[in-house]
Amino acid sequence: MLSGQVRPEEIPSAESDADLIELSLREPARFGVIYDRHAAEILRYAHARLGPSSAEEVMAETFLAAFRRRDKYDCSRSDARPWLYGIATRQISKHRRTEGRHQRALARLHAEAASEDFADRSDDRVTAQGLRPRIATVLAGMSQRDRDLLLLIAWAGLSYDETARALGIPIGTVRSRLNHIRTHTREALGGANPARATEGHQP
Repeated sequence: MLSGQVRPEEIPSAESDADLIELSLREPARFGVIYDRHAAEILRYAHARLGPSSAEEVMAETFLAAFRRRDKYDCSRSDARPWLYGIATRQISKHRRTEGRHQRALARLHAEAASEDFADRSDDRVTAQGLRPRIATVLAGMSQRDRDLLLLIAWAGLSYDETARALGIPIGTVRSRLNHIRTHTREALGGANPARATEGHQP
C-alpha cells in the first residue's frame, strides 16, 4: 500500500510512533511500522463495534486516512494510538446502521444463551452473563457520541486524556459526559454498573 525507499521489515522498531511518522514524510515506507504496531488492535476494536462484515474495511480506511494526514500529526505525542482511534471512530461513524444491527444481534444472541445452566459458575459470572443482553441494548440505544466516548475507555482502554485527544474534546468534557453515561447506564440496568473497567482510568 505504501511506497518508499526502504521496506518496513528493514526498519528498526526502536523509534517512537512520532519519530516514525515524522520520518515517513521523507521515507513513506516507514509508516508501515505504524501499521504493523497498531493494525491488529484497531481491527479488534472495529470488530467489537461492527462485527466481522465491516471491521477490516474500517481498519484499512483508518490507516489509509492516517497515512494521508500524517503531515498533520502532533509529533510531541510519542504514542499514535489515540490519534489512530480517533480516525477509526470517525470511520466507524459512517457505519452507524451496521453497528446498531450488530449490537441488537448481540442482545438477541445473549438472550438466547441465558437459558444455559450456570450452576458451575460463580455468582459474579452469572450476574455478568445476565446483564449482557441489557448492556448490548443500552449500547444500541446510546447516541453515537456517547457510545464513542464510553467504548474508547471501556473497550480500547484509553485514558481520559487519550480519549479527549482521540475525540478532539476537552478532558473536562470527557469526565462530565462519562458521569452522565454511567448514571444513565446504571438506571437502565437497574442500578448495576457494567463499566467498572472504566473506573481504573483515573483522570
